[in-house]
Amino acid sequence: MTEPRNAPTASDIKRWRQYLADERAEASVYSELASRRTGEEKAILLGLVEAERRHEAHWIDLLGEHANEPTRTALRTRLLGFFAKRFGSVFVLALMQRTESRSPYEADADATDAMAADERLHTEIVRGLAARGRNNMSGTFRAAVFGANDGLVSNLALVLGMSATGVGTGVVLAAGVAGLLAGALSMAAGEYVSVRSQRELLDSTTPDPSARQVLPQLDVNANELQYVYRVRGMAPQQAAEHAHEVLNNLDCVHVGLDTGTLSAQPGDSIGSARGAALSSFLFFASGAIIPVLPYLFGLTGLAAVAVAAVLVGIALLMTGAIVGVLSGASPLKRALRQLAIGYGAAAITYLLGLAFGTTVA
Repeated sequence: MTEPRNAPTASDIKRWRQYLADERAEASVYSELASRRTGEEKAILLGLVEAERRHEAHWIDLLGEHANEPTRTALRTRLLGFFAKRFGSVFVLALMQRTESRSPYEADADATDAMAADERLHTEIVRGLAARGRNNMSGTFRAAVFGANDGLVSNLALVLGMSATGVGTGVVLAAGVAGLLAGALSMAAGEYVSVRSQRELLDSTTPDPSARQVLPQLDVNANELQYVYRVRGMAPQQAAEHAHEVLNNLDCVHVGLDTGTLSAQPGDSIGSARGAALSSFLFFASGAIIPVLPYLFGLTGLAAVAVAAVLVGIALLMTGAIVGVLSGASPLKRALRQLAIGYGAAAITYLLGLAFGTTVA
């Protein structure tokens, strides 16, 4: 016979109602994300919804008549629901990963062991879904974030360094524009050479489809085809057996030299060299233009320096937060780290500019 449960305290009821509200909100987030997915990912997200509903039922059972009393969901979870309805992206999954990892159920005697285990597994499930999203995310987006960040930091440092020397506003503006163009062109040229070289390298290692035309003329006994497979990594015995099989089945459709280990269309995964160069130019320039804006609008002296630093600081916080979300880390910590690095580089060049200006004077 089980012992009767003690009457819940006001603190218990308040805590349980918060758990109930959060479970409902998290189920809503997963349901919204599932509505934007298909296939396996949709099924996984719906499974998470079902688990959250089980947890919800547990707290409803404990609360009894208090279950219908409204409780505000945590602000973080409400924001996730907002983003899920409007974006349904990898960012929401990455943030949900952090939410699941903070579950208090393991330390709460009123939550069952199964519920605590569920929440621990939910962290890993959402981590996997977020990782899929990151892997599927276009490399262009990542290049945009990091390219813009390079432009922000390098041109802020250049502009502040030049300002500190005491030269006129026109010189600082010219230096900022020159830094923008020089950096963007350098990034574009480097990206063009890198992508073009990758394409040429893969083109040189991709099997020639026309080589299969000579197969009927090969000496079956000599079996030189085996060396093609051996050079591609097959063991000698396996290569010899596979070569004999190919030569003895020349009438079969699609029999040829391609073992499937090399891509027949390397350019599809690498992209266009010109497109990569143009993207890099625009990404870098989009960040590098921000420190120049105060000077373009006529600000001078410390006012221009302060406005440039504030604008770049805001942009650095944004790019740092995005990097944090993409990496599954704390957006706030990554944003502050990005800000510290950018301001650190700018401060060094500003101090050097002051020293250089004093020496010249």
